[in-house]
Amino acid sequence: MAEAPSITEIETYGVERIPDADRTARPLDLFRVAFGGANTFATCVLGAFPILFGLSFWQGVAATLLGLVVGALLLAPLSVFGPTNGTNNAISSSAHLGVHGRIVGSFLSLLTAIAFFSISVWSSGDALVGGAARLAGLPENELSYAAAYAVFAALILTVCVYGFRFMLFVNKIAVAAASALFILGVFAFAGDFDPSYPGTFASTADPMFWPSFIGAALIVLSNPVSFGAFLGDWSRYIPASTPRKRVMIAAFCSQIATVLPFFFGLTTASIIATKAAPYLDPAAPNYVGGLLAIAPTWYFLPVCLIALIGGMSTGTTSLYGTGLDFASVFPKFTRVRATVFIGTLSIIFIFIGRFAANLTASISTFATLIITCTAPWMVIMILGYVTRRGWYDPEALQVFNRRQRGGRYWFTHGWNWRGISAWLVAALTAVLFTNIPGQFVGPFGEIAGGIDISLPLGLALAALLYLGLLSAFPEPRAVYGPAGPRLVRAAETPVPPIVDADRVLAEA
Repeated sequence: MAEAPSITEIETYGVERIPDADRTARPLDLFRVAFGGANTFATCVLGAFPILFGLSFWQGVAATLLGLVVGALLLAPLSVFGPTNGTNNAISSSAHLGVHGRIVGSFLSLLTAIAFFSISVWSSGDALVGGAARLAGLPENELSYAAAYAVFAALILTVCVYGFRFMLFVNKIAVAAASALFILGVFAFAGDFDPSYPGTFASTADPMFWPSFIGAALIVLSNPVSFGAFLGDWSRYIPASTPRKRVMIAAFCSQIATVLPFFFGLTTASIIATKAAPYLDPAAPNYVGGLLAIAPTWYFLPVCLIALIGGMSTGTTSLYGTGLDFASVFPKFTRVRATVFIGTLSIIFIFIGRFAANLTASISTFATLIITCTAPWMVIMILGYVTRRGWYDPEALQVFNRRQRGGRYWFTHGWNWRGISAWLVAALTAVLFTNIPGQFVGPFGEIAGGIDISLPLGLALAALLYLGLLSAFPEPRAVYGPAGPRLVRAAETPVPPIVDADRVLAEA
């Protein structure tokens, strides 16, 4: 295996296939990046939702574990596309949505990255300013918050410009440091923690209990699912010869490990609900403020360090993938230029959303709705991998980026209407059935007695529609490779050769 380049060497690769000689990452590196990106205050905020929804501590534990395990199982298969194709997952989706249809994945990853980048910067910035105010008397005003956000933004953008190796270095530190600081919280809050915290429901027979329980589990599940579009950004540096089982185990474990920040958020939220209840007012929850209100003075410095380390980790994993994907949609942009461009736009959004439009309260709802639309896309990718037996044509995947036409994945003018239709119907249906208590209720959100069935409905519908369309309207045999299809039929339909777009225009 080739020697890995220096972390201070700016990454030059965009979405083109990474040469085998330059793939020096290991499944452990994938674990570090994926876990490091979620081992933050932003995840703690999500971990507080079971208490915010009125669950008891142990009910919150059950909802959290349910959401984490299901989410990790959904996410793990998305890790295999990177080693298989040497590119990101949006490009790999060309095989199932078409050369042009792959922009669906790019669009979803862009929205997801901006949403979670914003949540990370806001929550970490607020924690840093709040901790510094109590530790060193820093004034808690808009100037202080703006300075904290600006520092995070500049550091994150710098790391992302250098690329994957620098990001991996940051996450190696972040995983160990943030984990140690969260564990230190056990000693900070042990005296106030009461595992018998009862919540607000007298019993599970309460008509609002199950909607709240399922809603809390789905919010937890949204965290691992949010990595689905990005996982290939990092796993593409893993050698193609690496056993797929090892790669999936690394991705799965990276999300199960986030039980640490989730339980930190759940535990401290139960204490806040008892000792500083106004901070968990459903109309205007302020988990970070409540955490600082109940924390002992000596833990203020660890809070600041978690904010700094965690904000860097989540911000880099979000922004790196966004810049990479933007470069894939607009090939004239290099990865570095695209990262700077998208990073600047994201930073502007963060400041406008925080100080001008007051979007901080609604961004979590926005993120959840994005995940609702991303999950059906993930199902199509997974089933596509299964029906193709893991076989792909790397050259045909790059047709869009090279401004070419034709190839195995051209389908109908660059669109595979089978995959696009299955995703669109499933995603729209899921949004219509969404029910997030106190945040967003779709037109049919109350149809199941207030229980949010959007995600399971979207997943099931995407699977049934996609497999049904593949069976009723078979794809060309050429897309399946030498072993042929699995579970579905194939058609003896010829595929157009790959040609340069300039040549097509000249002949026309």
